[in-house]
Amino acid sequence: MSKMVKAAVVEGPGKIGFREIPYPKLEYGDGGAIMKSIASGICGTDKHTFKGETKQNGGTATEFEAAYPLIQGHEAVGIVEEIAPGSVRKDFYGEELRPGDRITFCPDIVCGECYYCRTAPWYPWCEDPSRECYGNSMSCEQGKRLNGAFAEYMYLYPKAYLYKVPEKLSNDLACLTEVMCVTYSLDKAKEMFAFDGEGFEFGGAVVVQGCGPLGLAHVIKAKMLGAGTIIVTDISDYKLELAKAFGADICLNVLKTTAEERIDIVRQATHGFGANVVCECSGVPTVVPEGLKMVRKCGVYLEVGHFVDVGPIQANFHEICAKDIRIVGMNNHAVTGYRPTMEMMLKHEHDFPWEKFFSHHFKLDQYEEAIKTSMSPESMKVIVSCWD
Repeated sequence: MSKMVKAAVVEGPGKIGFREIPYPKLEYGDGGAIMKSIASGICGTDKHTFKGETKQNGGTATEFEAAYPLIQGHEAVGIVEEIAPGSVRKDFYGEELRPGDRITFCPDIVCGECYYCRTAPWYPWCEDPSRECYGNSMSCEQGKRLNGAFAEYMYLYPKAYLYKVPEKLSNDLACLTEVMCVTYSLDKAKEMFAFDGEGFEFGGAVVVQGCGPLGLAHVIKAKMLGAGTIIVTDISDYKLELAKAFGADICLNVLKTTAEERIDIVRQATHGFGANVVCECSGVPTVVPEGLKMVRKCGVYLEVGHFVDVGPIQANFHEICAKDIRIVGMNNHAVTGYRPTMEMMLKHEHDFPWEKFFSHHFKLDQYEEAIKTSMSPESMKVIVSCWD
């Protein structure tokens, strides 16, 4: 009789179930592997999919709908359980993996051979039909079925990027690696600055719109990169206080201030110029026009909050042209950034109250409560342990 694996499954919008799925059989020599899931964080895209907002990569050749029924979970840490016989499996940086190694992984499984994989290997732009995304594009009724981390075990496809986790990094912080890699958008903004006023200068002002886990990650990264004044907006006093603990200087509750007041506060805090960088991390399209007004001339507006299609918004493109605003989209993350990100978190382990980033911990059989809690204004990163 086949060994069965317990998994939390999103059967459809708003519906969570639990299934017993057969433990995968590894194929000789193909490089596949199995990970014992330790824990995984709930991502913003997980929340959207749970609510029925399923379109991702909209308007591109890789547009897809989340594939119900599916096992979510792609911000994970686990232990290599076994590797296909006759195979040598290496991590992204070329280190050989063995059973017992603690790892995390990139959610995107790319072909490695198409135009984008060859010309932009630092970013998962792959447009090959074989491209998949753990916890999003693959149903638990296709392939090896265990296609997400909210299960006791997970199948690691031969082309999936795997990363060894440093010995001293906690499991919670390992789960945060993928989120922190999204903040490479700030590295891009910093790259633009070359004594001409563009982009993100050392000591520059950064606004973060929306201070959930992604927004808080941008506060942390902005602080690491030498931001001067950091201003955050949100609807939750709990999240704003947390942002302050991580280094934000000015925290504005959008339910207690007007857009005009917030724009004026940003100008006053930046000598009348506006922010060097504004990061949209809320996933709410109506905040964009306000954010554009907060950007200074030649400043950068980073769009990192809309990983799924939640609808359009009107914006005045004359304002973008009039201020020479640079708009940078970040649909994903830098796949080259996992080891540097983990090492960076270790280096700064005493500089931030990291434990406060993780507001709730749940067991696998509490997954429905966990994902609903993650949508509460009084939650930050929610972690689900996959074993009792």
